[in-house]
Amino acid sequence: MGSASSSHNSRSEALKQDNKMGAEDDDLLSGRDREEDIAQFPYVEFTGRDSITCPSCQGTGCIPTEQVNELVALIPYSDQRLRPQRTKLYVVLSVLFCLLICGLVLFFLFPRSIVVQDGGIKMVRVWFDKPNEVVTIAMTSAMSIKNSNFYGISVSNLLSQVQYINTVIGTIQMTNVTLIPPLSEKMVNFTVQLELGGTLSYFYNFCTLTTVKVHNIVVFMRYVKSCLKFGVTWLMQTGEC
Repeated sequence: MGSASSSHNSRSEALKQDNKMGAEDDDLLSGRDREEDIAQFPYVEFTGRDSITCPSCQGTGCIPTEQVNELVALIPYSDQRLRPQRTKLYVVLSVLFCLLICGLVLFFLFPRSIVVQDGGIKMVRVWFDKPNEVVTIAMTSAMSIKNSNFYGISVSNLLSQVQYINTVIGTIQMTNVTLIPPLSEKMVNFTVQLELGGTLSYFYNFCTLTTVKVHNIVVFMRYVKSCLKFGVTWLMQTGEC
């Protein structure tokens, strides 16, 4: 009687083990079937309206091992890491910095006036040509040029004419006159040779009169100067004295 009961128990345990193994096999088969079913669908990204195939794996769901260090992960556009909190602040500061630089450049490079003042007559020398009754005068004058700019300028051309009433009696033209540093003033000396003869030969008799010790002649001097700024020639000022 005891042997029959033990054999019955062993058969029951064997049936349970067989049923358990069969269930595990069924689960394994069903899992493989699910993997095969999932493999039939490519790996895509769902955005709500449409889907985009993954550009890295091309929809396979995996990448080659040799490309692990070459590819980067895809981050969704809505990820907060792509939206730094201080972006607007940095943009505003950058714009303000650019405006400040532009303002400073315009302030320092904006062209300002160049003032020319007559420095008076420094020296006069007189020669008499008795046979031709001509009076020759070498008149050295000075001119003050003030540069109000924040950069240096070059006085490239200076033209001066001396007139007696409406007759031009002397002319001088100089090139590459001088360089004037920023915010500074410089004196320029130049000599004009005047010739009083021909229709003005009566000056010879006037200047050689022994009864008159001081002989005064009133003349007008016109001048035109050109300045060089950043490679461009500017006609800055005309004057009369």
